[in-house]
Parts: sequence; C-alpha cells; structure tokens
Amino acid sequence: MALVATTFFDSVKMIAAEKGILEEEVFKAVEESLVKAAEKYFQAFDFYGNFQAQMDRETGEFHVYALKQVVQEVEEEDLEISLQEAQTLNPEASEGDTLWLPQDTTQLGRIAAQAAKQVLVQKVREAERDRIYNEFANRIGEVVVAEVKRFEKNAIVLEVDRVEAMLKRSEALRGDRFDKGQRIKVVISGVDKSAKDPQVQVSRTDPRLLIKLFDSEVPEIHDGTVVIRSCVREAGDRAKVAVHSLDPDVDPVGACVGLKGSRVQAIIRELKNEKIDIVRFDEDASRFIANALNPAKALRVTVVDLEHRRVEVVVDDEQLSIAIGKRGQNVRLAAKLTGWNIDVRSEADKRREAEVAMGIALPDMDQAAPEEVAGPASSLLEELGAVEGLDQAMVEKLAEAGYPDAKSLYTITVEQLLGGVGMNQDLAFRLIDAVHERFGE
Repeated sequence: MALVATTFFDSVKMIAAEKGILEEEVFKAVEESLVKAAEKYFQAFDFYGNFQAQMDRETGEFHVYALKQVVQEVEEEDLEISLQEAQTLNPEASEGDTLWLPQDTTQLGRIAAQAAKQVLVQKVREAERDRIYNEFANRIGEVVVAEVKRFEKNAIVLEVDRVEAMLKRSEALRGDRFDKGQRIKVVISGVDKSAKDPQVQVSRTDPRLLIKLFDSEVPEIHDGTVVIRSCVREAGDRAKVAVHSLDPDVDPVGACVGLKGSRVQAIIRELKNEKIDIVRFDEDASRFIANALNPAKALRVTVVDLEHRRVEVVVDDEQLSIAIGKRGQNVRLAAKLTGWNIDVRSEADKRREAEVAMGIALPDMDQAAPEEVAGPASSLLEELGAVEGLDQAMVEKLAEAGYPDAKSLYTITVEQLLGGVGMNQDLAFRLIDAVHERFGE
C-alpha cells in the first residue's frame, strides 16, 4: 500500500534547493528513514525482516518492502519464503531469488514521521558538510571578503559565501576590532569535515593573506612580471616580503611600493598598520641577506658555516640597533626570509676582535686585577645584574655556546636558549628582557 505525502515530497525538494544538495541525496535519506521506521514498527510484532523503501521521484509515493529469499524449506520465517508460496505470488519465482513483498505502511504514522525527520536531518547535515568540504578544500589560500556574524569566547564567526567560517582570536591581528555586519578580508586557511564548530577556518595572520593582498594591489604581481619569492610575518607588527622582477626594466620594489607609497599603504591599512619591508630578492645569498636586513645597511656579509647556513653581517656602530630591531625582530625576520642564521656585529666589535687576535691592547696578565681577568661567568653576571635563576653554571654554558658577554646575547632567540643551552623558558625570557633593557631596547 502506498504512503502518499505530497506536502512532505514538496518539502524534500525545498530543503534540497535551500541547502544546495542534490535532490537524489535527500530522496535516499528519506528512503533510509522509512526503512528505520518500518524496522522499529514491525519489530513490535516480532517481525525482524530485511526492509527496503522506494520513493517515486515524480509523485512522491512511498513503498516499503520486506525482502525474502526463496528457499525449498523455510528456517527463518522473517527472512525466507518457501518456493511454493513464492510461486503463488510470482509464478516465475525460483529458488535463490529475492522477493520484494509490499508492506502496509498506513499504521506507521507518527513513528514513520519521527524517524524520517531524524534521519533526514542527519543526512542533510552530512550532505551539507560534504558539500562545504568539497567546495572549500580547493580554496585554501584564497582571500575572501567575509561578514562578521557573531562573537564567541575564543573566536569570531564569519559568513563566507553563505557558509559559516571561524576566525580564532589567535588568528586575528592585535589591532583588529570588529562590529557585527562588518566586512573584512581573510584568507581560507583550512577546512575540517569532522569539526563540530564551523568547518571553514580563516586567518588574518597567515602570510598568504599578505601575498594575496599584494597580488590584488600590484598589477605587476598579478600579471606575473614581479614574483614574490618569500614572505614572513609577525602579524600585526612587521613583515618582510622578498620580490623579484622577471623583466629587467621593471623595478620590483618600486612596483610594490607604488607612486608615493600608494600601493603598499593600502595593504598596511588593511593589516592595521603592520610595517612591511619590501626586499629585493637576489640569487646571491650574501646580497639577499644584506637586502633582507633593510632598513639597516650592511657593510659586509661573510659566510661562516655553509653547511649550517650561518653568516656574519657587519654594520656601522650606529646601525647595530636598527639591524637587530626591537627585541631582535628585524634580524629574526630576515633570517626567516632568507633561510640563513644571521649574526649581526658592529664594526667596533669586529675591530676589537681583530686587535685581540693580533695581540694588541691585551691586558698585562701579571698585573691585572682579579676582576679584570675574571672568567665569562662573573663578567656576564655583573653586566646583567641580578637575573633570577641565572647562575655561574648557566653562564658558563652560555660562554661555551659562543655567548661570552651580554652584547653577544642581543640577537639570541628563546628557541636558541631552550635548544642550544638547555635553559628553561621563564629564564630565557627574563634573560632576553635584561639584555634588551641594558642596551636600550
């Protein structure tokens, strides 16, 4: 007996259109819901059959069938039918065939409706998640304009092409302040089919956002004349972009800056005044490293260890703090941009090293006062004062690692202290703060 549900049938079509899901997927979900409803209903009468449901795609009529295998001798009445009985229903039936026996669905009533609703909701949700994943999986790295929908504790929920996307607070810029309904630029950073929260993740700290902004603002990048070779960011604070021109008549840096800085300023405004250094890429590593330390001017670059990609850069004394940057930011970004470990030294430091190496201005060891010949441990402790947790044993480790005095620690990072010296994180931060405080940063 057919279960006719024209209104429900129309609803199925409407849901499919609203959710952007293939109608066939929704129809199959409804058929599965009817099977579950039939199983639940008939099991109440101790009938544990193998059920199938069919939905007419044109009329919306539903039919539920119990599938039984034709056998000579019936052992399981719920799943089998004798050959003799089968042939009374279908004269052409033979042993091994499967008969589809129509079931009365008029009594399913509320059970069918409830089961249909539950399975339909689940299937629609699964189909929608699959659709979102398939749509956005190939869009990772794309910059989109998103609308701010609502605010959560650790995230901002946006809407991208009628799909919810999540911008974690950690992926927003420090200066970002949004209002509901505001439209902002973000880069699609990932998509997760299994996530309970919005599947699409977006970011404003990802370097790809900066690259795409340059692509949209600089025609020479968009048409391929100028190429971005590498890009690094400390989002919301400073970034470095290495550019290269494939046309010798086109200045890559000038093209990115624009007339009176118009092009780069548009990007800076979008990124809440993040400072951007546009660096000329060079195949010669020494020249590239010198360019990467912009705005500082390097006097010379010397490769110290090719295998471990270590270089020493010498700058004028007054350029040292510029080359290093606040808390070592400039040299740190330059190192990430070029892929080289950079040790920045002043001309005065190199001159003193040369004098020591040549035996000039060495103290008279016999006449020197005890404090003048003290080891690196006491010297470093005196320079930095009382840094909690910094003892003589740790200072000796620093000296062995090539950091005998406070100035040599000026460009060191927390990661180097943790890995190379075995220092704990709290002490590493205290030490770096003390060094920068001593040298006026």
